[in-house]
Amino acid sequence: MKVNFYTSLREYSEKKEEFNKAIFDVVESGSFILGSKVTELEEAVKKYTGAKHAIGVASGSDALIIGSHILGFENGKEVITSPFTFLASTSCIAKHNAKPVFVDVDEDTFDINVNKIEEKITSNTAGIIPIHLFSQMANMDKIMEVASKHNISVLEDAAEAFGMRWKGNGTEYRHSGTIGDLGVFSFFPTKTLGAYGDAGMIITNDDNLANKAKMFRVHGASKKYHYDYIGYNSRLDSMQASILLVKLKYIDEAIKKRETVANWYREKLADCEYIKTPVVKGDQKPVYYAFNTLAEKRDELAAFLKENEIGTSIYYPIPLHLQKCFSYLGYKKGDFPVAEKLCEKVLALPIYPEIKEEEVDFVCETIKKFYRK
Repeated sequence: MKVNFYTSLREYSEKKEEFNKAIFDVVESGSFILGSKVTELEEAVKKYTGAKHAIGVASGSDALIIGSHILGFENGKEVITSPFTFLASTSCIAKHNAKPVFVDVDEDTFDINVNKIEEKITSNTAGIIPIHLFSQMANMDKIMEVASKHNISVLEDAAEAFGMRWKGNGTEYRHSGTIGDLGVFSFFPTKTLGAYGDAGMIITNDDNLANKAKMFRVHGASKKYHYDYIGYNSRLDSMQASILLVKLKYIDEAIKKRETVANWYREKLADCEYIKTPVVKGDQKPVYYAFNTLAEKRDELAAFLKENEIGTSIYYPIPLHLQKCFSYLGYKKGDFPVAEKLCEKVLALPIYPEIKEEEVDFVCETIKKFYRK
């Protein structure tokens, strides 16, 4: 049995008429960049997340770069974040000549260890970028407490966290990206809410930050050919917005299906001592964008699954502090032992709303077969 790590084809097949109409409506409108469909998506995201403002941009990476620029993460300022993440979560700091300052992660959640943040704060610290990874949000109560105490900004990297909500010590659940000063989403095709190409969004409850984001995405222009800032060419195109509007109608159903799949994995792998499944911490509503496990003999297992036509992915094989591009920061092996340990053991298994239980059965049985060898 072949089990793809991810496929968009099943969802497309189920909703083919809706997707085709969405695409051809844009073609027939002749409006391809920003325009009414982007505005409609921004309004829909505002309603879904509770954010006051939503600004569509070309990608999640661009959202991070623009957000970092707007919050003043530049020119030697220090920004605290995690070494266990995708490059864009930290390159957005370096792009503006700010200094990434890493904090190790929690082994159970893979999120930044909030108890270690404050010890890294100096008079030069400008902000924190927490990353909500795979299935859950970082502890935003503690992060906002530290940020408020030291008067620094928070840019929530919610690229993988559409649909996740945090309650913590609050009275109601708040959507990822709405708690810090700015939040960003990626709509990369594999995401919980994924486009058919690159797309992203910035959300905020701050009027001034929203106005800047709107200008920064169109070269820094307050109106056509009037430039208040040196900005970016990062406009969400109408085609992707139209596709995302179709998917957004079914997002709660998709999130529930992902949770069902995650529970299948937990139940079916419960008796496998060599696999550790995710632990959700804090009062929150998780979303299983990815199902990242910790596996003994990870590389050998991944090779065995590949031989049996099962797709997997390794998020992430090398922590950022040991990447060549960040060698100038002077970190060395052993500086962040938990992140380094995770990189040796993490293995993501196939998860998407359309995956079938018999496919999950096959994945789990193949894993157990490997360990019985």
